[in-house]
Amino acid sequence: MTIGAAITAAMIAVASPSTQEARVAEVAIEAKGPIGPLSGTMLAAGEGAPVVLIIPGSGPTDRDGNSPMGVKAGYLKLLAQGLAEKGIGSVRIDKRGMFGSKGAVAADGEVRIADYVSDVGSWVQAVRTRTGVDCVWLAGHSEGALVALAAAQAQQHLCGVVLIASPGRPMIPLMREQFQKNPGNAPILPDVLPVLDAMERGEVADTSKMDTRVAPIFSPVNQRYLIDANRYDPAKLAATYRGPLLIVQGGRDLQTTMDDANAIAAARADAALKVLPEMNHVLKVVPADNPVVNMMSYSHPDLPLAPGLVDAVAAFVTQ
Repeated sequence: MTIGAAITAAMIAVASPSTQEARVAEVAIEAKGPIGPLSGTMLAAGEGAPVVLIIPGSGPTDRDGNSPMGVKAGYLKLLAQGLAEKGIGSVRIDKRGMFGSKGAVAADGEVRIADYVSDVGSWVQAVRTRTGVDCVWLAGHSEGALVALAAAQAQQHLCGVVLIASPGRPMIPLMREQFQKNPGNAPILPDVLPVLDAMERGEVADTSKMDTRVAPIFSPVNQRYLIDANRYDPAKLAATYRGPLLIVQGGRDLQTTMDDANAIAAARADAALKVLPEMNHVLKVVPADNPVVNMMSYSHPDLPLAPGLVDAVAAFVTQ
């Protein structure tokens, strides 16, 4: 039996009704983009039902939570389906310039966090027009949580914000920790750390002699994006947002940690904090603190979401 098959077999027993295929039809929905439309998928749960706008994380992550970089966990689609079974509607989106929203910007257009924030505003307006709800809930995953917090600073017609696997620190210190805590990264650290240091100073580093395994991550375009993103401190944004806030963190997340969740919780003492000890970054249960097994779950869409995740979000949204 392969590791992947072992994970699947181990997890079948914990599947709950909320992880089964939702009996609600998916429909396409669009919002206004800067050039062309932004594209998403709506699961409507009925007239008057709350609606959650699900914002994906960093890189080429699509509306379902999948990525051409090997992530096929489908966790955002599963979240939407689970919420639908609780009577909660959702809209999950492709970020501007990617997938269904590729035509929203020029082919060579660079994107910043402020652009994603602007798109959240377009989506809130589109959802309210389409569904008739007065306010929309934001649920951001990973970097999407940072976008949600930034959008919540001035966006009207928000019911509240859900942060799932959110960074609690600026982007570059978090990346530095991620690279350093993986023993397998030791050979590339001499190349990576000076680039991170330069970006933290606001400088675009020369990567022409960088290890080819990581050079694409630090292309000039990506460096400029990360320099901009590093200006946003999630904990400070949480402190200045006054609406309802839920923080959800997995104990086996390899990309964000309890330090991140606690930093946000400390900034907003009245926020709700839900810890799921066995959940990883793609919102699945992994059976042990084993990085190899953990990463295998990233390519298994058949694994259900971590028990308690949908219930926590649903309880917060309907309270």
